[in-house]
Amino acid sequence: MFVQQALMREVNITELRSHLPAYLGQVRTGEEVVVTSRGKAIARILPSQDIRETAKKQLKTLRKKSYVGDVISPVGEAWEAEK
Repeated sequence: MFVQQALMREVNITELRSHLPAYLGQVRTGEEVVVTSRGKAIARILPSQDIRETAKKQLKTLRKKSYVGDVISPVGEAWEAEK
């Protein structure tokens, strides 16, 4: 699976509440925000991903690495279905 490495920032709940628009702006640009409470991570805010675009990128990557040979031509052996 194709996964893009994102930047990550930790912020506690109080800081997030005080500056929510700024943190959402960072998420919009691709950054991940980890929300903490008393020093422990409790949630992650991730940028939205277009599922179709992600799938297209994965297919492009696979096309570069994959090869499908001739699967129709006879191999010189008789198949059970042909008998």
